[in-house]
Amino acid sequence: MNSVLVTSQLLKYSDISIVPTIIVTEPEFSKGAHIFHASGLPCIPSPAPEADLCAAIRQHGARHAIVGIQPYRSSLYETLQPGAVLARFGVGHDGIDKAQATQARVLCTNTPGVLNDSVAEHTISLLLAAARHTTKVAASMTQGAWAPVGGRELRGKTLVLIGCGPIGSAVARIATAAFDMRVIGVIQHTPPREPGYFTQLTNDPAQALPQADFVSLHIPATPANAHYINQQRLALLPPGAWLINTARGAVVDEAALYDALAHGALGGAALDVFETEPYVPVHPAKDLRPLPNTVLTPHIGSNTADANTRMAQHSLRNVLLGEQGAYGQMNLLNPEVLPSLPRNGSEH
Repeated sequence: MNSVLVTSQLLKYSDISIVPTIIVTEPEFSKGAHIFHASGLPCIPSPAPEADLCAAIRQHGARHAIVGIQPYRSSLYETLQPGAVLARFGVGHDGIDKAQATQARVLCTNTPGVLNDSVAEHTISLLLAAARHTTKVAASMTQGAWAPVGGRELRGKTLVLIGCGPIGSAVARIATAAFDMRVIGVIQHTPPREPGYFTQLTNDPAQALPQADFVSLHIPATPANAHYINQQRLALLPPGAWLINTARGAVVDEAALYDALAHGALGGAALDVFETEPYVPVHPAKDLRPLPNTVLTPHIGSNTADANTRMAQHSLRNVLLGEQGAYGQMNLLNPEVLPSLPRNGSEH
């Protein structure tokens, strides 16, 4: 069933006596404006910084908030009321402090599954750009130059996927079915749903990385994954290998990556995510942007009209389920909060 219709039904058949006001951070509001307007709910855009978001919640008496990737570390959890929903417009939730939210009795949600295809397709686009030097030759053409550069076919090349969850598995499916690549999956926690698209599966990155023509990252930004790709793991890669990251910037040591790229120890890097966004070099002398062997995009992996529509729909659905007390149907990130909340018997 279409999620807009689901949203309407939740409003019609719920026990909500007062329609709640929802503050939506401006970047996310603009991406899903057609859904937020069509929902019939009072959805009000706000600047994304935490102080501005808190001010908007207080000004409009808002009960819930829908937010993007920006980190929220302090006053937001004091500003939201107990039982409020803090809905992440997206999947990664490292910007939300679940411990503080739980202590404040705030429900945290995300929208898993809705952006898998968009991120997987962008990963493949970066893979192709790396193989054929697309951005480099396109830039030279716009400057009036005719400077052909030889590329590589993908057929038969080895793609190492770090992380075999839904997005990694989608990349494996495309790479295998469309390009007949050899795909090695490094399992971190979640085994692939369709292992047939993988040539090999392993738990040991040191076994997989030396075989790679391309490495693509699909792991979350957890403390255990901080700088997962570091100097030691970069040294395991063949000199011509390319690193692709559409996961989170925190999983790559950008200083070590710069050194590997600048000294020719790596073929190149295609990055959609960075340690600091908007991008700021980790050191003034280690700016990735001028390097000739980089392809850099401004965190657009999930930014398609299709995925944005689904993220807006599912964010609103999580808010309304929270209003109903239908916690078991929410994409809840902090279920440990539930014992502190009343249950109204409307879960179904």
